[in-house]
This record gives sequence, C-alpha cells and structure tokens, in this order.
Amino acid sequence: MPKVTEKEWTVMVYLAGDNNLDSAGVIDLKEMKKVGSTEQINVIAQFDREGKSIATNRYYIRKGGTLAKDVVGSLGETNMGNPRVLEDFIKWGIKNYPAEHYLVVVWNHGNGWNDENVYRVARNMMKLNIKRRGEVVLPAKGAQKDSVSIRRIHAIGGKKFRHALFHTSIMKAITIRGIAYDDDAQDFLDNIEMKRLLGSTKKILKRKIDILGMDACMMSMAEVVYQLRDSVSLTVGSEEVEPGDGWPYDRILAKLAKKPAMTPNDLATIIVNEYVASYPANAGVTQSACDLSKAGLLASAVDQLADVLNSHLSDAAVRATVIECRLQTQAYDTPDYIDLYDFCNLLENKTGFDDIRAACSAVKNMIQRNGVVIRSGYKGKNVKHSNGLSIYFPQKSLSSLYATLDFTKKTSWGKFLERFISYTRRPD
Repeated sequence: MPKVTEKEWTVMVYLAGDNNLDSAGVIDLKEMKKVGSTEQINVIAQFDREGKSIATNRYYIRKGGTLAKDVVGSLGETNMGNPRVLEDFIKWGIKNYPAEHYLVVVWNHGNGWNDENVYRVARNMMKLNIKRRGEVVLPAKGAQKDSVSIRRIHAIGGKKFRHALFHTSIMKAITIRGIAYDDDAQDFLDNIEMKRLLGSTKKILKRKIDILGMDACMMSMAEVVYQLRDSVSLTVGSEEVEPGDGWPYDRILAKLAKKPAMTPNDLATIIVNEYVASYPANAGVTQSACDLSKAGLLASAVDQLADVLNSHLSDAAVRATVIECRLQTQAYDTPDYIDLYDFCNLLENKTGFDDIRAACSAVKNMIQRNGVVIRSGYKGKNVKHSNGLSIYFPQKSLSSLYATLDFTKKTSWGKFLERFISYTRRPD
C-alpha cells in the first residue's frame, strides 16, 4: 500500500457489484483509471464482484495500467449489503488516505426511501412456471417452494426478460440501478442502516462527510435527505432511475484533478453537470445536489403544508384540486414518487385558499430559493418538470414502512397521506 499524506480530497467508491451490474462496475473502475489518484486526490474503491468464488478487492486507483496492479487488499467474499462492511471501508479509507474533504459514493444503492426486502418480494412473485426457451426457473435453495433464485432468473432470462420481469415485479430497481444488492448474501443496505453507519463515521471524523454520492436510482428524496441530515453535508443523487452507465467518473475526476482545492459545493455541482451532460437529449435522466443543513427547514415547511391540507380535506373541492395536481405532477419510474416542487407549484396556482398557497410557496422556497437543492439538472421531455427533490405520494395505499422514517415522525405528511387515501380509496 503506498504511503499517502493528507490530500485535498479522498474519493471512496463502494461498488456492490455482486449482482447483474458486475460488468458495469468494471467499466466504471476503468473510467476512474483514466484519471486516477494524483498528488492532491486519492481515488479508492471496494468492489464485490458477482460470484462466491471471486474475492472482494480494495483498490488505490492509479492512472493507466491494469486494475490488478491497483489492488491494495483482498477481503474474500463479503456481504456488501451489510452496513458494517461499508462502515469498515469508510474507516479504512479515512485512516489510510486522509484528506481535507471526503466524497463517499455508494454505487448501486437506490430505490428511494422504500426499504421493502426486494429479495423476499421477488421470491414471492416469481412462480415455477416461468420459462424461457422451454427452460423452467427452479426454486432457490432453502427458499419457499413457489419462489426462485434471482441469480437463476439472470442466468436464463437474457436482457429482454430481465427488463420485463424485474422492471415490473421487483420495484423497478435491479435492471437499472437499485439498492446495494448482494445477490450471494441476499442482503442490501436500507436507509435506517445508512443513517447508523454514517453516524458512526461522523464520530471518527468528528465532522460530517462532505458529500455522499448515490450513483443509483431515485435517492434524491425529501425523506432520504432528512434521514441523513445529521451525518452528511451534501448528497448527490437522482429523482429518476439511473441508466446502467451511471456517473461519468472520468469526466468528474478530470474536473477535480484540474482544481483539487474546489469546495464540496463546487464538486457536487460538477457531478450534477457532468452526469447530465454525459447523456443524450432524450435520455430521461435527472441529477441533483442537496444541502442537508436545510433539510430540517424543508421538513418544517412540508409539515405545515400537510397540516393545512389536512384542515381542508373534508372539502370535496379541495380534494378534487389535490387529486388533479397529483395526477399532473412529474412522477418517476416508481409512480408513488413525485417531484415535490412541481406538485406545490401546481397546487399553488390552482387552489383558491390563501393558506394553501402560502404553504406551497414556503415549500418551494425551501427547495430552490436558497434551500435544499443547490443544483439540479435533467435531460428528456419525460422528466422536464423535475426540480431536484421528490417525495412519496401514493394514491392507493400507504406502505407500513413509511412510519419508520425520521421524516414521517417529524412531519404530518404521513398523516396527510393516510387521510387523503382514505377519502380517495375505492370502497371494498
């Protein structure tokens, strides 16, 4: 391991590739090697490849050469969905590659706030009669008799099958970029685990992590930024699903290498800009950087909006307006996630009540006018009303897990959703 003194930045990339994104992980590491570590930047990574026989390696990324020469540690097979494994990687990085600033990228962690156990859902949904080219998908070892192995589906399904099956049945997370899945361990990180491990990291640093990057799907949510507010200064993530290509690491690192003394706000902005610029005009991608020091103020504004809406919900005309705005609001691959600014903007313009208008305006101000979102961008007509931060707004049923989030405990948004759904749900 090379001897490293304190630098301006240490970039830590945690690649949970023990799933169908294994090859994408190799591509991203090669992108990092186009720039590599410099006199002022450390670029390190931990990569868990697909298969139990392949070791998890730690890398000190250098420009050029082979990945094998960048290996500085081998851990054997690991469960990258275990929060202790990520925590250990971050602690190792801080100890061995100290820096003024830290960017921690959790690659392949996503699905917003929703921590439903995707593997359990998958096994309950995939039945024995699933076939492709006449081959039956068999149950997983030790699983229920009517369930199947996710790896087995990958193996015989092919790209078209995977897209159709996973995109519709497993919360639309695996095919593109989803939760930090470890198929061998059948585990993944959830938002409560992330909060705990980042809190532990804060104790070591004696300050917050500068930037938490989520190279994954649908993580730029009000619920997520509030959950992580005490241990992270800035987040960078997407409201929408991310294509398999993810972040353009070569472009981002090239900008950082050119100006290593840049501030965390500057780097977060560059990540957003370079990500959006790297995709074609019709890609349907989003990315945003959020200042978590404003998350509490945003939560208070949403709480006030929820209280005001609750006070008017007995009015059928108000309910009709809310429904109309909800249907017109920018939504994402998980349709229960909508752009919070867009919803408030529509409602502010359509309602006849001053208190609702004022509450909507306050939320909008806390998103974009010196608020949480410091930079946002998109490409594609299907996401053109994206403003950087989404929120959970289901129309038919409320997940029981939603109550476990800090955001739900702090605000009345969950109570508003419950009451709104009770009015709009079709009677049994």
